[in-house]
Amino acid sequence: MNINYEISRLAKFALDNGLIASEDVTYSINRLLAKLGLDDYEAVEIVEESPELPHEILENILDWAFENGVLADNGITSRDIFDTEIMDCFMPMPSEVKRRFYELYAQDKKAATDFYYNLSYKSNYIRMDRIRKNMLWTAPTKYGDILISINLSKPEKDPKAIAAALSVKKSSYPKCLLCKENVGYKGTLTHPARANHRIIPIDVIEDESWFMQYSPYVYYNEHCIVFKGAHEPMKITKRTFERLLGFVESMPHYFLGSNAGLPIVGGSILTHDHYQGGHFEFPMAKAPVDKEIAIKEFPDVEAGLVKWPMSVIRIRHSDKAVLADCADYINRVWSAYTDEKAFILAQTDGEPHNAITPICRFRGGKFELDLVLRNNITTEEFPDGFYHPHPKYHHIKKENIGLIEVMGLAILPARLKESIAKMELALKDESKAEEIFASDEMKIHYDWYLELKEQNIPAENVEAAIKQSVGEIFAKILENAGVYKNREDFMRFCNTL
Repeated sequence: MNINYEISRLAKFALDNGLIASEDVTYSINRLLAKLGLDDYEAVEIVEESPELPHEILENILDWAFENGVLADNGITSRDIFDTEIMDCFMPMPSEVKRRFYELYAQDKKAATDFYYNLSYKSNYIRMDRIRKNMLWTAPTKYGDILISINLSKPEKDPKAIAAALSVKKSSYPKCLLCKENVGYKGTLTHPARANHRIIPIDVIEDESWFMQYSPYVYYNEHCIVFKGAHEPMKITKRTFERLLGFVESMPHYFLGSNAGLPIVGGSILTHDHYQGGHFEFPMAKAPVDKEIAIKEFPDVEAGLVKWPMSVIRIRHSDKAVLADCADYINRVWSAYTDEKAFILAQTDGEPHNAITPICRFRGGKFELDLVLRNNITTEEFPDGFYHPHPKYHHIKKENIGLIEVMGLAILPARLKESIAKMELALKDESKAEEIFASDEMKIHYDWYLELKEQNIPAENVEAAIKQSVGEIFAKILENAGVYKNREDFMRFCNTL
């Protein structure tokens, strides 16, 4: 391998994609030479066009680094740490990213986010080559089209890295994956590499420090994370609604939502206050209001129940302060609300159960909030949560239903790719079914197989039928997570408003 050629290719890629300016090329190459332990370098003229993404060039440099003893461990964790260091050599400083973002923002808000998103995936911070491995399809349901994805983008844990991590001294810096201290962080065997990471300080509310970044494994277009500068736990308060509304006012082409602040119905990181948003319209946003309601204390606020498998109140108003007050009122009433007939208990033994997942957008000249009512109570029959995927659907998904899935995008485990392929084979050739469903990983799908088998699906339609069935099952999972199973019970709560 000609390492000079690969270095020259990477420098041209960075220049072509605006990661560096022409004045930065020599400096950036010299930084990379230091990383690679090279004293000599001869530039190679690159005549071909730069690739869309840098991962192929990076893979070649990583292979060279391992073969020449620069990279001692060739496991995926070590390679990820080193390739972020390589890309950091061709990245602007955080202050320059901020300057360029707000220079564009003053002219065109979308142009600013376009620049930042382009920087994030051209720098390989967003690992687009892996994300494109994900399976994604649309399934029509009685609630409208639901999006189904099988997450194949996150790499398997490297066994060597797992073993080595046991002997690594645990560090409290950065405190979590969302802390602002991740910017430029080299990474360890127990903490992802973030050397090529840049964040944008944003104003969402007075007297607080907030930042925006993109998710390194984006689940949808421009999947961003808005996080607090201070490492503080998540809570849903009036300030939450004010922050969400403040953000969409400053970025009206983005939505922003928050997971609930309680376990089971909350997200995977409850220790650091954060929200998720992006430039994307989810199925729930397309769902119509099919029942208008009145909120006595806020007669000017448009309010209604959304036709959706979960229990959603949509409120709209042109004044974000009025809408924040209204959302806070609904949240406070819901937090204290008990209806034993509907099995809604606000608390048991002092432990609170009611929570809200709010999603904010600006549409039709008005601010809009979808307030999804949640409850995390557990029972003997449902120890993982009563309003949680029920055991009969655990073969498809067992994990919590968080913000993204509430809105109608299923994030399903990687194991389903192989399971679906084997299911397809069994439905097309019944003689192979016994062998296929003898394995532990397929036994859990046997009842599902029998249901599909009864439909006598033509061979050419089997794959589509399985995918449609996954969508219908996910809609039922969302119904499990919905706190109200009928409109009469839901209206009893609405009438208290």
